[in-house]
Amino acid sequence: VLNPAQNELNEEFAKKIYELRKHKGVDEAKANALAKDKIYFATMLIHEGIADALVSGATMSTADTIRPALQIIKTKPNVSVVSGAFFMALEEEILLFADCAVTPNPNSDELASITLSSAQTASAFGLNPKIAMLSYSTADSGSGADVEFVKEAAKKAHELDANLKIAAPIQFDAAVDLSVASKKMPNSDVAGQANVFIFPNLNCGNICYKAVQRSANALAVGPILQGLKKPVNDLSRGCLVEDVVNT
Repeated sequence: VLNPAQNELNEEFAKKIYELRKHKGVDEAKANALAKDKIYFATMLIHEGIADALVSGATMSTADTIRPALQIIKTKPNVSVVSGAFFMALEEEILLFADCAVTPNPNSDELASITLSSAQTASAFGLNPKIAMLSYSTADSGSGADVEFVKEAAKKAHELDANLKIAAPIQFDAAVDLSVASKKMPNSDVAGQANVFIFPNLNCGNICYKAVQRSANALAVGPILQGLKKPVNDLSRGCLVEDVVNT
């Protein structure tokens, strides 16, 4: 156990924070203060490889957790936005939902980036990602700006990684039910068997994960922050001890 306010790493961390942030106006006094701040200290432990992962959020906002990570750890190449995914553990399968935690209204480039990050998260945990980019329309059954937005984001996601298996746009029932998929999107190798679900905005994503968690008695693990170079995870301030353990 290390006390962030007083330990043998503070001086070294202060110097490194100063070098990393002086171009943003951080002076040595501010760097010294940040090196003793619990979340900046924890972020530096990750940055320096002294610790492997960070779990935060029980006593601070998402913004407070993510800010030092963006400033110090930074995002992976080809990632334009940090997002939050949940593993939804149902009785017979595990699904991944994103973004349910971070970006309120992503543009098409950001939604494509979230799709790529979600596929990488799924793969890292042993899932073969079959991605449903959700909409109120399946294939060409409906039209409108929201549908075109998902189509455009799917196109950009394929440009980031041509090997991604994506069904877009698609409704939730067609994404999970083979009988519905056979009618609505019969030639898809994803429809009816998706395990990664990309929501068009945070409003949809957050509502849906909580609805499934509470009404289907699913275990929701997360949010897992995606897109950063190293693992930083932010829990809700309403989290339980088991949420911390699971994450």
